[in-house]
Amino acid sequence: MKNLFAVVVTYNRADFLQNLLESFSRLSTRPDRIVVVDNASDDHTADVVARAVAAGGVPIHYERLSANVGGSGGFSRGVELALGAGAEWLWLMDDDVEVLPGAVEALDKFTPDYSCMIGRRYDAAGKPFFWQHHFVEALGVFLPVTGDVFRKSDVFRTNVGNFEGMLIKASLARSIGLPDPRFFITWDDLIYGWLAAQQTPVVYVNAFVIKKVRAQRQVDLGVRHLNDSSDLSRRYVMRNRGHVAQYLRVYGKYNRFGFGAGTALTYLKEIVRLVLVERRLKGTGALWQGWRESRGILADSNWLPMPPVPPATAGDQG
Repeated sequence: MKNLFAVVVTYNRADFLQNLLESFSRLSTRPDRIVVVDNASDDHTADVVARAVAAGGVPIHYERLSANVGGSGGFSRGVELALGAGAEWLWLMDDDVEVLPGAVEALDKFTPDYSCMIGRRYDAAGKPFFWQHHFVEALGVFLPVTGDVFRKSDVFRTNVGNFEGMLIKASLARSIGLPDPRFFITWDDLIYGWLAAQQTPVVYVNAFVIKKVRAQRQVDLGVRHLNDSSDLSRRYVMRNRGHVAQYLRVYGKYNRFGFGAGTALTYLKEIVRLVLVERRLKGTGALWQGWRESRGILADSNWLPMPPVPPATAGDQG
């Protein structure tokens, strides 16, 4: 891969970020540059980045934002910076993962055939992390795909993305636009992958390239895993369905009644998460707040999708 840029978004997780940056330094084939977008952290994130820069190795572009714009806003800015600097491939990831030895080589063998892919991950305990989903447009929800998706092939066709190691070609990113900062958190990566899938195959590949470092409580339901969450996330899970519906409308795939059923399923999933994973019911208020906000987004007749990104000029690159 030529001009591979890793785009990392971080917020008050300096120690996780340090671990991630150190894992990049251990790669035999490294990205050409790392773009770190700091969502106005007030911990020692800047010191961690400064030490990494001083240590040499992969060049790092660090930008500290003046306010926390969420993961989606951070990735929107990070992709913008990478494209402006001449990236040809973008490797998008949160700060609480680490990259595994051989990761770049493992992904590179799929790049002649695919422009958007997600590699496999281990969880914090070193076990394969369940991530195989398909976005059901009629319902506006992503559902798990059960079984061994790699039984017959090292490539599984999907239509969603994930910002824990999603690799995307710059020309495709320009075509679908920057990640939408209006999501703030949740749904942003899934929809970014879905937008890519409207133009080209998006694939989940049988190569372990990432390890999740931050441990999470979870429950294995057989057909899917449920992780713990937060009231903020619960609110945005429901709120951002307004944006999901608007994107479906743009592509002529919005079904009012099906989407309503999908919203009910989303609410039910979050209740199950509260009961089985977090063992409480406090948090339902955040779900209702998010649902009310989603109605306003859905009713916005001036809503527009993210525009394509024009080609970089020589003055943009640096």
